[in-house]
Amino acid sequence: MTLVTEEKLREFGQLICKVAAGKTMTREESCEAYRQIILNEQPELQQGAFLIVHIARKPTTEELSGVWDALDKFDTEKFTANVKGTVCDIVGTGSDAMKTVNASSPAALIASACGVPIAKKGAKKVTGVSGASEIFEILGVNLSSPMSKAKQSLEKYNICYLPGEIFLKSGWARLIQYMRFTSAFNIVGPLTMPCANTSCMVIGAYAPQVCDQLIAILKEIGVSRAVAPYGMVKGHDADLGIDEFSPCGPTRVVELKNNKIQTYTVQPEDFGIKTHITFDVASYNKAYDNAVAIKRVLSGEYTHPLADLFCMNAAAALYVSDTSTSYKDGMERAREALSSGKALLQLSHLAEQQA
Repeated sequence: MTLVTEEKLREFGQLICKVAAGKTMTREESCEAYRQIILNEQPELQQGAFLIVHIARKPTTEELSGVWDALDKFDTEKFTANVKGTVCDIVGTGSDAMKTVNASSPAALIASACGVPIAKKGAKKVTGVSGASEIFEILGVNLSSPMSKAKQSLEKYNICYLPGEIFLKSGWARLIQYMRFTSAFNIVGPLTMPCANTSCMVIGAYAPQVCDQLIAILKEIGVSRAVAPYGMVKGHDADLGIDEFSPCGPTRVVELKNNKIQTYTVQPEDFGIKTHITFDVASYNKAYDNAVAIKRVLSGEYTHPLADLFCMNAAAALYVSDTSTSYKDGMERAREALSSGKALLQLSHLAEQQA
């Protein structure tokens, strides 16, 4: 940790108390607070206290924009890939109430098999059984592979995986090794753009209001297309949802297009599928079992309910990248990429390239 003066300790301590008491920060104040956390300029006790009181008080969109500024400026290593077309990211905040088998990871493979360049970010688990990093590591992707190999993978195969540990220089990567609670980083971290080509995004959120905040931030920073889903489960409280499109009930979607924001609800039927029960897509108790389930679907269990979960979220990537005209059209293309074996081949390419 950087040596910090008594004055700086007191200033930060006072900010913690003010935020805990309900005070909101400007975008600049938020950026400065998170800069100090990212660069480890405050003791861990003060960092943890600030993070928990801020998320408990519910960050404003302006504050979250400041968090993004700090992450982008002080913590994100970037590359520009030589690829044609729109580059998309599929990612979720995590910390959702109803845990499913990881969806964004296989969805990224399926969407890339449909021809959409996917620069997928991810991280290790925070509150769930497995994050994208655990899944891809079990499936053969080297999480320590350098950014240069990810760039080559995207250019050669339309797919790369970017774990936070390789593009986050010091702050969030350090914190997520030990944090097991939700913070503003869970909201804003998925909005980081280590691939500078990224221009559209499917960004699932753990709560409905977070969808609105994510899209507001993306609009503010100039992203052209994005959808933020909050999936729900038929027969359960709406507060018990998932951070992705749901095959088990309605999904609330906040969409950014042409600098305009609209909110609507889609049903599994809009993707051409029936409504499933949560048990069929629920997370297993171990990351290994989740990874095995994903591999089984990619390898031939094309009619399993998990296949619908994965293809729905891949369809969203096709829709938001303007590769498909509708969710249903995207779903049909995703199913074809899955059943043809192309999505499984993408996993092989990714593991080989990012060895």
